[in-house]
Amino acid sequence: MMANYKIEQITASGQNLMKVSTRCPHCRHNGTFETVNTNDVHADQERIFGVRRCPNPDCHGFLFFVYREDYLNSFLETTYPKATIPFSTENIPNNIVDAFKEALISHSNNCFIAAAIMIRKTLEEICKDRNAEGRTLYERLVDLSSKIVLPTELREGMQDLRLLGNDAAHIEANTFSEVGQEEVEISIEFATEILKGVYQYESLLQRIRGLRRQETSN
Repeated sequence: MMANYKIEQITASGQNLMKVSTRCPHCRHNGTFETVNTNDVHADQERIFGVRRCPNPDCHGFLFFVYREDYLNSFLETTYPKATIPFSTENIPNNIVDAFKEALISHSNNCFIAAAIMIRKTLEEICKDRNAEGRTLYERLVDLSSKIVLPTELREGMQDLRLLGNDAAHIEANTFSEVGQEEVEISIEFATEILKGVYQYESLLQRIRGLRRQETSN
């Protein structure tokens, strides 16, 4: 789920520049980023850094990159802003979007424990939005399951996401350090499907039915 990068060396105006192809962190389109009126800089014998611009004319967002090359290998060490996993915010309340975006930003910066905590926060906000009752998040998720229409697997998965965030939130729990990239990326996929099921499938169904009504009237 991490962004894919392609980088190679090009020559322009007598300068050796790095050609960076990746997904834009601003508009989320894939493309080969354009050079700007600045030369790449050799920070040391191994690292080169520079600035590129998104080729999408509706975006032209800037990307800072650091490229590393040594006697063993060469690779794009980092970019900024970090590209996050894309997801649709349609029909999702702002407070839930904000919580989930923070989880995605934490993931993109390899802050996996923070990402797990914000995934749990996303569940908390969904429960609040749907007026799910209960003393604990476990009880609120059980109540939430009776108020929304989701496949059994997704309803059960909400409890798994709750436990991931719970372990991460309490430093005294020995398992908090086991929250890593794989656990968080699976959790993000699961949370995305839950958001679709709670806030977006009904809207999609209404759009399809609207098309049917138009065809019938014609």
